[in-house]
Amino acid sequence: MGAEQSPKPISREHLRAPPAFRGMTIGLLGGTFDPPHGGHLHISEVALKRLGLDALWWLVTPGNPLKTRGDMAAFNQRFAQARAQTNDPRIEVTGFEAPLGSAYTAETLSYITQRYPETRFIWVMGADNLVNFHRWERWRDILQMVPVAVVDRPGYRFAALSGRAALAFAQAYVDESDARGLGRFVPPAWTFITARLSALSSTELRAMRRNQR
Repeated sequence: MGAEQSPKPISREHLRAPPAFRGMTIGLLGGTFDPPHGGHLHISEVALKRLGLDALWWLVTPGNPLKTRGDMAAFNQRFAQARAQTNDPRIEVTGFEAPLGSAYTAETLSYITQRYPETRFIWVMGADNLVNFHRWERWRDILQMVPVAVVDRPGYRFAALSGRAALAFAQAYVDESDARGLGRFVPPAWTFITARLSALSSTELRAMRRNQR
């Protein structure tokens, strides 16, 4: 059996921010995608439908300041796997954070909102991320930059909605019945979306990968 082939280099096209136009509403789902899985697709499909998005970008980050790098797959590999995970034309897999040198979501959002001032963006994340959102760099600034949509995850609803970030911005909560218009809200504005739950987890998949070595 031959040696495992290294992932192909990422094209320049995918290392640039995708096109975005005036009046569009675009969701942003960031993460290491280590590995990407059906749970990412589930959150994306829920967001596209419930938020009325024109497109959703998967922002494959070169690293995560809250995670150790020792166990993380190479950026090129994670990017290639993310692209192979979806064939939905509304989902754009992009790695532009790598050449941008952006280590934090707040930096990425500052770049995007300045580059596309006439496009509406919504940060999309799972409820597990809201639990620890107060640990993110400049987390309060993030909520002041763009509306945020939180999609329910198994076992995280109570902890997420009673967490520090949710309580700090309780007055900015938008009922999920108004989620389709979230992109038109002036931040801070966030909503919590209930939907069919997906138990898939990158953490568990990484553990399985370690055990198979």
